[in-house]
Amino acid sequence: MGLDLLGDTIRQPMECRVQVGAGGAEISDLYPFLTELRAEVSRTEAAVATLIFETRRDEQGEWLVQDAGVLFPWQPIIISTTSGEEVMRGYIRQVNTDYPENAAAAKVTVECQDDSLRLDREHKRVAWGTNAPTSDTVILSTILTPYGLTPHPDNGQGESQVVDPQNETDVRYLKRRAETNDYELIFSEGQVYFGPMRLSSATQPTILVYAGASSNCLSFNAKADAHQPDSVAFDIPAASGNTSTEQIVQPTLQWLGPTHADSAASGLEDFKWKMSGQAGADQARLQALAQQKANDFDIHKIQAEGELDGMLYGHVLRAGLPVSVDGVGSWLGGTYYVDKVSHHFTFGGYRQRFTLLRNAYGDNLGSGSGSMLLQGVF
Repeated sequence: MGLDLLGDTIRQPMECRVQVGAGGAEISDLYPFLTELRAEVSRTEAAVATLIFETRRDEQGEWLVQDAGVLFPWQPIIISTTSGEEVMRGYIRQVNTDYPENAAAAKVTVECQDDSLRLDREHKRVAWGTNAPTSDTVILSTILTPYGLTPHPDNGQGESQVVDPQNETDVRYLKRRAETNDYELIFSEGQVYFGPMRLSSATQPTILVYAGASSNCLSFNAKADAHQPDSVAFDIPAASGNTSTEQIVQPTLQWLGPTHADSAASGLEDFKWKMSGQAGADQARLQALAQQKANDFDIHKIQAEGELDGMLYGHVLRAGLPVSVDGVGSWLGGTYYVDKVSHHFTFGGYRQRFTLLRNAYGDNLGSGSGSMLLQGVF
């Protein structure tokens, strides 16, 4: 049995560990009733998790899960593997109890969200930069400190002269600041990453496809999407009159392989997308929006999905970081960027379903990377 919920003594590596409460106590007494745990972690959305428990009533009429005094809304929760790698942390957002006609089918479903949930409790009005310009670095640190969160050491600097009053919750404001800078906003392990896509970061352990005994990937499929534009254009209105000048913006992302996956070599007309007008936006803002669009189109030129055996992979695949893929050939093999990961713990084992993105073709893993894989095929 891949996921044993009865105790630590016979657990296998990469099974889940759940800690609840301010002290981080493990829910050992409830493991026998935990039938499924799923966590959805993305670089663009808040991480969420769902825990499903079977539940029983004892001789005194108490229910063993919901009446245990552990699973309550707003309790802190940390989900990790038994090897110590954290999957997500945050708070219990919702507890659903189901009492069907058949008492043996009663269950408790616990819904969780990452630390961003706590930043969405209070609507605030803060005059950031109104009296004197401030910076995104100062804003981020000031907002996070009361929540016990820290900025990630790899964060971007953002804008240095910010005049942008807040009239929303803290997390909604930070999301807006991230969008303004074309940044990602990721809550993980008590830190908050506020910065550009980390395409040049060290790659995570390699996803191995058709590698014989070394394989850790159960399935993999990739598509090269030809209908992702190569550039984005917008019109700059003239100072007077009805004329305008077209401005063309090219993507600025690092290539994740030796050959850019654009259509420049097709011999066809330029493939550009025209951005519609934005009311009240000046040229600088239009330029920033066009750059965001161009980069987003670029990173979606190659998209891949698949599933890892979590125990064979031996690690938690993390969204918002690069990963190497080997065994899918010299055209599609190489470095990808992890868009999202769905972690699934059941009695059948630990699986990680992933979505990857790429903007280039060609294996960039180094010489000889496929030799072991060929040995596994024949």
